[in-house]
Amino acid sequence: MNKIDSPAGRQPPGRRLVRTIGAGGVVLLAALLVNACAMTDRPQTNEDRKQSLIRFVASEYSTETKPILEKLVHEFELKNPDIVVELQVANWNVLDGIYTAMISRNQPPDLLNTNVYAHFAKAGILNDLNDIVSPELKRKFYPNLLEMDQLDGRQYALPYVTSTRNLYYNKELYEEAGIEAPPKTWSALEEDARKIVQSGKSHGFGVDLTDDEIQAYLSYFFFGAGGGWFRDGAWTINSPQNVEGLTFLKELFDAGLTDPEPTVTTRDEKQRIMGDGSLSMMISGNYFSSVVPREFPGLKWGVGPIPVKDGHAPISFSVQDVLVSFKTDHTDPVAIAKFLDFLYDDANYEENVIREGFIPVIARVGDKLSQADPLMKTYLGSIGQSKFYPIQQPAWQSIMDKARTMGDAVLFDHLSPQAALDQLQQFAVNRTNELAAKHPAP
Repeated sequence: MNKIDSPAGRQPPGRRLVRTIGAGGVVLLAALLVNACAMTDRPQTNEDRKQSLIRFVASEYSTETKPILEKLVHEFELKNPDIVVELQVANWNVLDGIYTAMISRNQPPDLLNTNVYAHFAKAGILNDLNDIVSPELKRKFYPNLLEMDQLDGRQYALPYVTSTRNLYYNKELYEEAGIEAPPKTWSALEEDARKIVQSGKSHGFGVDLTDDEIQAYLSYFFFGAGGGWFRDGAWTINSPQNVEGLTFLKELFDAGLTDPEPTVTTRDEKQRIMGDGSLSMMISGNYFSSVVPREFPGLKWGVGPIPVKDGHAPISFSVQDVLVSFKTDHTDPVAIAKFLDFLYDDANYEENVIREGFIPVIARVGDKLSQADPLMKTYLGSIGQSKFYPIQQPAWQSIMDKARTMGDAVLFDHLSPQAALDQLQQFAVNRTNELAAKHPAP
């Protein structure tokens, strides 16, 4: 919020104003001096205090994000005129570049809504939110989510929103193909996709191996085969289970059972393709049930679990996005605490998650929404059993960046799943060692 100083009363240069002060003028001058001294001794009011600045960079989840946050910031500033919140809402595709540029200029955001934090914490540029957040606010969060955002006893991030992933399918296409229920196993997924493709009415299984979601689809098939990213203090990216999962995904593509552009069209674009009836099924977040019917009210859709390898137990997979606070030259812990209390106020936060279609991270809001929506109760129940990305590992951001080139390499450039995952595994080990050497533990 810019202020413009007005040069009121300034005399034109080169001129002087000379006056003769008589006895009455001396008395008046003395009175003015006494009054001025008295004014300097009075307590500061809100108008006298310097305004605190909070730079808040937020991720754009949908067209709802910006108006929701603009309204919230406006209401907060009206109630707290001594705090200015500079809000910037950025699409996920450009978010990394925005905050990286801010950090390089030594002007990082006071608050950033993102999906990673550990590499920032390792570099020592994050505030410990234990020193900022009120005890009342900390008690609001689901403990298991709050714990994921801690390293070495420090609270480097706060849960912001969560989503859980499921398979969504077009009921009409399934019925026309004679399929009674969504697939729970890989063999059923393959069979269902083949029936629908053979009908000539739609593509089979939607796969997103773009920059946006490749880490998600790898996770579905890693965990679905009994594998994962990290276990017992070590990266397990090239485990036999993970290789099997990626191999199955490639086989689906080679057989023409996926959409034709796994490395081109993003999850959001595939949701629209599904809404148009040209895609029979895909894995997406629970926000699908809010966003897609709003745009395609005629779509008859259903939901099922993430398919797993035959003989394996069902899995739940969820994603947590977080808020982090960077150390700045103007950090005001009191101001940030006030804003966080307002952001996570039950009514404000409830409106946010309802309009965006997310799962709340605040227990009271979750309890309230679960009472009104059985599906929300199911989603919240799955969060406690879910697999998550290894966001506590400082190398995770770099690994995600590296993985973004893997889809084209495996599907089109004839790099075998084993070779691709061997390369990513070696990169993960090297990057972890580099970070440990650059930022040794105290």
